[in-house]
Amino acid sequence: MLHDIGTFNIFLAAMAATAVVVYVALHFVNAGYGMMYTRRWGPSIDNRIGWVLMEAPVFIAMCVLWCFSDRQFQPVPLVIFALFQLHYFQRAFIFPFFIKGKSLMPLSIIVMGVIFNVLNAVMQGGWLFYLSPADSYDIGWLFTPQFVAGVTVFFMGMAININSDSIIRNLRRPGDNRHYLPRGGMFNYVSSANYFGELLEWTGFALLTWSWAGAVFALWTFANLAPRAEQIYKRYTQEFGDEFTRLKLHRIIPYIY
Repeated sequence: MLHDIGTFNIFLAAMAATAVVVYVALHFVNAGYGMMYTRRWGPSIDNRIGWVLMEAPVFIAMCVLWCFSDRQFQPVPLVIFALFQLHYFQRAFIFPFFIKGKSLMPLSIIVMGVIFNVLNAVMQGGWLFYLSPADSYDIGWLFTPQFVAGVTVFFMGMAININSDSIIRNLRRPGDNRHYLPRGGMFNYVSSANYFGELLEWTGFALLTWSWAGAVFALWTFANLAPRAEQIYKRYTQEFGDEFTRLKLHRIIPYIY
């Protein structure tokens, strides 16, 4: 597949179609981790370990794809690779160790996350290092409008995501198990600001790569996070009532949804 653009395009189409199915399904099934954790998803392990196990495979898989490519030291693919890996290094090896409390993550969720992450590595690494036209990412690409705009959006999203995670992490004092409404930053506009940040990141990545692989990943990000943002919105409405609804927040995209 990494040497046949036709097969790769079929793979991308299948991934896009699957994202649509996942988007619909997640409106009826709660992914049982984090605030929505439930034992119905089967055996669970410590949330910190779960995040490492789920996010590290994409970081490793991209490194493998990079190692075996003959484009590994081309400047622009290397820059794009570094941006992608920067996100997953933070998510796999930094973010989990700041998680507080004793929350759990079901092994079934981890396995599904690993499967998607490895497939996504094939999408992004396959395009970047094997199948993109040889002259598509020359040094001039770094100065194109789509690359400059994409990098700007990518880092804006990363900053929002990290800041929002910090706000959530510091809602409780040690020993406190109550739920609180996150406030500040983009939480003044949406109830799932951390998800908005991640969606913004991968929209930026799609722009800076200007590729169908990046676009399918952005679609998957929305398909996975938008239904969860809807569930969190409903949860806040049930738990906090007027205290929450009078804020008139959107779910994941400011002023839109």
